[in-house]
Amino acid sequence: MAGSKVAGRPVPACVLGIDLGTTSVKVALLVEAEQGQVVAESCSRETQAHTSSLEAGPQGMEQNVRRIIRALNECLATLPQQQLQRVTHIGISGQMHGIVFWKKDKGCKWTECGTGPAFEPEEVSHLITWQDGRCSPTFLSSLPLPQSHISLATGFGCATVYWYLKKSPDFLKSYDAAGTIHDYVVAMLCDLKKPLMSIQNAASWGYFDSRNKSWNTDILKTSGFPVHLLPEVGDPDSIAGRTISAWHGIPKGAKVGIALGDFQCSVYSCLTERTDAVLNISTSAQLTISMPPGFQPPETPNPSSAVTYFPYFNGDYLAVAASLNGGNVLATFVDMVARWTEELGLQIQRSAIYTKIIKAALAQNDSKLSVHPTIFGERHIPEQFASVTNIAVSDLSLGHVTRALCRGIVENLCSMLPVQRLMETGVRRILGSGSALARNEVLRQEVERIFPFPVVYGKDVDAAVGAAMAMFHRK
Repeated sequence: MAGSKVAGRPVPACVLGIDLGTTSVKVALLVEAEQGQVVAESCSRETQAHTSSLEAGPQGMEQNVRRIIRALNECLATLPQQQLQRVTHIGISGQMHGIVFWKKDKGCKWTECGTGPAFEPEEVSHLITWQDGRCSPTFLSSLPLPQSHISLATGFGCATVYWYLKKSPDFLKSYDAAGTIHDYVVAMLCDLKKPLMSIQNAASWGYFDSRNKSWNTDILKTSGFPVHLLPEVGDPDSIAGRTISAWHGIPKGAKVGIALGDFQCSVYSCLTERTDAVLNISTSAQLTISMPPGFQPPETPNPSSAVTYFPYFNGDYLAVAASLNGGNVLATFVDMVARWTEELGLQIQRSAIYTKIIKAALAQNDSKLSVHPTIFGERHIPEQFASVTNIAVSDLSLGHVTRALCRGIVENLCSMLPVQRLMETGVRRILGSGSALARNEVLRQEVERIFPFPVVYGKDVDAAVGAAMAMFHRK
């Protein structure tokens, strides 16, 4: 990408990467340097977007889209205007599986803010996230069988549409467009008359044939599914359009890439060798390996398989053990301890609890306790929840319990994609990443204890950076 010149020296063009995650928004500005792409500026904000679900009650997991966009605007407002004015391309990723609905002609309104024009959501639903639990196994079994290599699960966009179709059909009549949260942002920036979705995100919704790159429209139509809500689908290297307005100083006409999966972008930001496996423990947890070139997933899913094949870039696939139980398990444990403490009439900050339980666990090298930590279930065994066994009087301290909990999180992931399988595919080292792994030495110790490979923590896995890198490499 060519840049302009300052005092005879070329100024590299900037690429903006955006990631709309489950708990936070992150933006990163990448520029080309001698050693490759480097992050010139970045910012992240917690969205604090979780909100109650009127229709689904406690099983629902929804987020307020206005709060997500507010966090995005706050992030962009912190970046230097001088660099934003040089942005020529925008890459966007975000949390997969989830769905948001909007009215095409009233999806947003553009307003002036301190750093220039910005958009605010208008007639837009809540985001129903990948963590949503409204679709019970019984409900899912009542739906038509997809023609897809990925089993349908609660929290998948198409499953959520079916739920509304059967439980609250009037809700769907209020909207004429749908997509992931990052598809929505791309559609607003480019004023797309019909949303555009990458095959990465389409596969995560269910009822999508990755081999043919098409929705199961015949199956869906037969069961009364509102197929007009399905976005158009494009390859991950597609350009969705250009910005219709200046945006926080970014010039009008900047190219915007099709929205990508946050998981794929996280892997893209660090995976350089096919012999590497990526272990990420953030809110959830994933263990990922590259499949050989030319690999095609099976035509029909194996519902009991813990491994899913995710479309990647250039027609390749990743084999992924995607656990619903990661840092969220530790967060729930901390929350439980805090609630017990409050019930005893005491007060302690949750951040202080986290620090103290990790310190306590570091003092315990081992624990006979066995914690199966799947409090959020798993997609391949949704009916199986957490359990604690082998309880002995000697292992009841906070340190023992925390140590066993951290080991259980890693062991659960390892059981989904076993060491033997990693060896058979030629894995030689593990790249460890994710916020939970970064801040928790006990988790890192358990990773190194369980996996017989060198573990490298130096490479940051960052979906915003990966989204920007993918835009660089599209040129």
